[in-house]
Amino acid sequence: MEKFSRQLLATLDKDHVQNMRWMEGSNADVLVNSSEPPQGYTVPWHHHRRAQLLCVFAGVVLILTTRGRWMVPPGHALFIPVGLEHSVEMLSDVSMKSVYVAPREPSPPDEAPRVVEVTDLARSLLLEAIRLREAPIGNRKAELVLSLLIEEIATLEERPLGLPFPADRRLAALCRDYLANPTPNARLDDWAERLAMSRRTFTRQFRKETGISFTTWRQQASVFACLPQLAEGQPVTNVALEAGYESVAAFTTMFRRMLGTSPRSYMVSRWSFDRP
Repeated sequence: MEKFSRQLLATLDKDHVQNMRWMEGSNADVLVNSSEPPQGYTVPWHHHRRAQLLCVFAGVVLILTTRGRWMVPPGHALFIPVGLEHSVEMLSDVSMKSVYVAPREPSPPDEAPRVVEVTDLARSLLLEAIRLREAPIGNRKAELVLSLLIEEIATLEERPLGLPFPADRRLAALCRDYLANPTPNARLDDWAERLAMSRRTFTRQFRKETGISFTTWRQQASVFACLPQLAEGQPVTNVALEAGYESVAAFTTMFRRMLGTSPRSYMVSRWSFDRP
């Protein structure tokens, strides 16, 4: 994690507080915002009275909630329900834009966050909405842009980028260690031994806590851990092998399953996502 001077950290925290006051004090049904926090900064835990669509234009962010954690790469966004406590960790230098929408009716109590892929139209509308956010109240163009943006958001396709995380403290510690340093040598038996569990007990407990098998979790976690390196432009072959995949083909298969495209196609299509 990047080390910040006290002055920079204080400035980042102050900006967050001011942004929260602005949002919570506004009566507008739809608000948009833009920020570019540096690698290593974590937005403190907070919640909104509006639903939030947090769009990542550059870099990779990790959103932690009381219902799990979601890693969001460029060209994707996380829908955060009204009132859900969350924090945002920057895994690289980040450019992100957000849309905040006042609910027209109460949200379901069990509504979960979800990752969606941002279309070119949604991207363009969001950029234009941010450019027009200082327009006078009643500005026809600004109203039309926001209206069409909300319509487009409703059609965005969900992507399975949520990584389930165990509530059990000891299991969670092992999972955090793996995300920080994925290794091809991570084996179920080793994890079970570290927790003084039998293989059968560990397998049953891990599935109970996460809803998926250890092998599936490890494969998904490997892809998650690779996103910052891919975002930096590192070769796909190197990234795949360092993540513990036996071949680029195996890595590509899992990557395509999670993001809907190959690593190379993904990086080509997202390389200029943040450019006007």
